[in-house]
Amino acid sequence: MSSPAGNFFLLAGPCVIEGEEMALEIADHVSAVARRLGIPYVFKGSYRKANRSRLDSFTGIGDIRALEILQKVRETYGVPVVTDIHSVEEAALAARYVDVLQIPAFLCRQTDLLVAAARTGKMVNIKKGQFLSPEAMSFAVQKVRDAGNDEVAVTERGTTFGYYDLVVDFRGFPAMKETGCPVIYDATHSLQQPNQPKGVTGGLPHLIEPMARAAIAAGADGLFIETHQNPEVAKSDGANMLRLDLIDGLLERLTEIRMTINKIDKK
Repeated sequence: MSSPAGNFFLLAGPCVIEGEEMALEIADHVSAVARRLGIPYVFKGSYRKANRSRLDSFTGIGDIRALEILQKVRETYGVPVVTDIHSVEEAALAARYVDVLQIPAFLCRQTDLLVAAARTGKMVNIKKGQFLSPEAMSFAVQKVRDAGNDEVAVTERGTTFGYYDLVVDFRGFPAMKETGCPVIYDATHSLQQPNQPKGVTGGLPHLIEPMARAAIAAGADGLFIETHQNPEVAKSDGANMLRLDLIDGLLERLTEIRMTINKIDKK
């Protein structure tokens, strides 16, 4: 996950695969702007959601169907694909279809899951638990490495602040860089407002740009952004996703910031 031009890399796509048409449309749009701006792009889509507030929450369209759509995105647009896994058994299954296995934040300490992901040989992206310090992520990273896989990244997605909010401590970026692996900022999940009384997660999507700007300035190597054609009708996490037609301008402005920082660093 790097760019010869020194730009950040991007993991972006819908929260969950709702169908083939929506996934291909998002991949087509984001891959085009990423290519134009020289941003290495990884398509993101969960094939199944396990961490839901209520039993009646949408979890997916079926594992194999969703994984086959992810595979089609990879083959159609020539981009790597990342998806979440939640159990040891899922690691080998998902690895047959995708390039990067993502460990959800609430599972980042699960040793068996980390080891199973590592042993597939795929790159492993570990999201920092909302309950962990940045420094504690070194242990999760080491579990993957000790299992024989050095292809690992960590993602900052906020820390629990009270019952209904998350905050991002930007001191965590240099701390997690001490692991020697890429550090990613999740610009959408870090703006969630979880555990709402109605059982539907809230969000602050109007803050995606200022928070992403700050992360790039703080040294994030990559960005994670969930996006959807119409977040208001999205079947998962619509409250914090970026509307698809806004991603072009956002990535253009973030690229300018990154290139400016690169020039400063060379002085």
